[in-house]
Amino acid sequence: MTGSDFLQLDPAHAPAGGLTAWLAEAVRRAVSDGRLVPGDRLPATRVLADQLGCSRGVVVDAYRRLTDEGLLAGRHGGGTTVRAAWAPAPAPAPGPGTRTAASAAVPGASPGASLEARPSAPGLAGGLPGAFAPEVPGGTEADLIDLSPGLPDLSAFPRAAWARAERAALDGLASSDLGYGDPRGLPALREALAAWLARTRGLRAHPDDILVVNGVSQGLMLLARALVARGTTRIGFEDPGSYGAREHLRRWDLTPMPVPVDRNGLDVGALGRSGVDAVLVTPAHQFPSGVVLAPDRRRALVAWAGSGPADDPDGTPGRLVIEDDYDAEHRYDRPPVPALRALAPDHVVHLGSVSKTLAPGIRIGWLLAPAALRSELVEARYWTDLASPALPQLALAHFITSGAFERHLRQVRRRHRARRDALLTALAAHLPGAAAHGVAAGLHLLVTLPGVDDVDVARRAAAAGVRVHPLSAHRVGDGPPGLVIGYAANPPDRLAEAVARVARGLRPAAGAGAVVGVRPLTP
Repeated sequence: MTGSDFLQLDPAHAPAGGLTAWLAEAVRRAVSDGRLVPGDRLPATRVLADQLGCSRGVVVDAYRRLTDEGLLAGRHGGGTTVRAAWAPAPAPAPGPGTRTAASAAVPGASPGASLEARPSAPGLAGGLPGAFAPEVPGGTEADLIDLSPGLPDLSAFPRAAWARAERAALDGLASSDLGYGDPRGLPALREALAAWLARTRGLRAHPDDILVVNGVSQGLMLLARALVARGTTRIGFEDPGSYGAREHLRRWDLTPMPVPVDRNGLDVGALGRSGVDAVLVTPAHQFPSGVVLAPDRRRALVAWAGSGPADDPDGTPGRLVIEDDYDAEHRYDRPPVPALRALAPDHVVHLGSVSKTLAPGIRIGWLLAPAALRSELVEARYWTDLASPALPQLALAHFITSGAFERHLRQVRRRHRARRDALLTALAAHLPGAAAHGVAAGLHLLVTLPGVDDVDVARRAAAAGVRVHPLSAHRVGDGPPGLVIGYAANPPDRLAEAVARVARGLRPAAGAGAVVGVRPLTP
C-alpha cells in the first residue's frame, strides 16, 4: 500500500487512468482551504513520485498544469512553491464575557496588553513500576538491550542539520526574541507548525490556534487542570493503554476509567456507557495494540462528543476528546491516517510533539484545543513556566520550513522499517506461536504469547539482559498475555540477540510445545 505524508495523498483514491488530474485537484483543494499557503514548498517531483508509487512524469504534469493556472511557481533549482493567495475566514465574534487567546490579557503585563498585540509520551508510555520493569542483575547492565516502547533512535538525531537550523535561528534572532516570549509559542514556530500539520495531518489551523508546550506531558497537565477546574474528575482511557499516560492523569487529580479496545480500536459503545464526558485516545496508532481506529468508530466517537451535555454559554464543549498523536509520522505499510480533530475541531484536542521524530530532549510539543478553551490553557501555561525557550523553537521552525524535517523523516522511516523487519524475522525464528500486532506503523510491536504469565516473562527477560514491557502493565481489565517491544533504538543484530535471549528464558515458563511462525495479525 502506498501513500504520502504530503496532503495525506493515497493514490488508491484516484480514478483509473486519472492520476495526474487527481493529484492536481488535491493540490487545488489544499490551496483553496488553506492547508497550503503562498510560499509553501511542494515536494520534489522525484520524491513525491516515489512516495506515491507512480512515474515522475505524473507529478511533473500535475505541477505544470497548476503552474500554468498561476497556482504554483517554479524555477530551476529553486523547487516548486505555492503562488496563489488564500484569505482565511474571519473568526466568529466572541460572545459576551468570552475570553479568547487573541484577546486574553497576559498576566503580569501592563493594563490593556494582549497576546494579539505581541509580534507575530507516547513518551509517557515508557515508565513502569519496579514490579513490571525489574532491574537487570548486576554485571549485565552494560550488555542491557532496552526494548522499552517509546524509545526513539537517538543515534539518528540529525546533528548537522539541526546545527544548521540553530545557526540560521541565531543569525535571524531579534533582540526581542530573547525576552520571555509569547506563552503560546513564538509566531515563527506556530506558523511553521500550522503549515506542517495541514500538509501531513489534514488539520486546517491558524497559527493562533496552536499552543506550543514542553511535550505531550505538559499538554496533558494543562488539560487535566482545566477539566478538574470545571468539575470533571473522571476521564475515559483506552484499555489496554499507556501506563505512563494513565498515571500522569492520576497525578493531576483525574481518575482514568478503562474503556475496552479491540481490533477496531476504542469501543465507543462502552465509552458511552461509562458515563464520562472526556476521553484520551490514540486513534492513529493505538498504544499498545497498534490498531487504527476504524472509520465507523471514528464517526461514532465524533458523534459521542457532539451528543453529550450542552456546551457551556462560553462555548466550552460538554464533551472532550483528547487525541494523542504520538507517533503518526512513523508509518510503513499504509497511508497516513488523518487526525481526528479535523472531523470535530470544537470537541477534539490534538496533541503532538517531536519526541518520536527528533528526540525527547528537544522538549517541544503542540496542542490545538477548541476555541473556548484556548485562553484558559494559555493563561495556565503562562503561570506554569512563562513560555518555552526561544532558540529551540526558532531552530525547529527553520528545520521544518527548510525541508530538513521531511528529509529526516524519510531517512528514519527507512531505518525503522528495516529494524521492524529484523524484529519480525527474529520473532518468527525464536518465538513461533506468538502473534505480532501493529506492524504497519509506529516504533513498537505488540506480541501476544498464549499460555504464559507475561510479568514472569518480563522478569526472565530482564534476568537475561533484555528490558521489555509486559502487556499486563498497560491493562486494567482481563486479556491475553503479551509483550510490548520497542524496536527503534536498537540495530537489527541487537534485536535478533534480544529475541533469542527472551526465547531462551521463555521456554522453561511456557513448555517445549508452545512454539511455529510469528503471525502478523493487526496492521
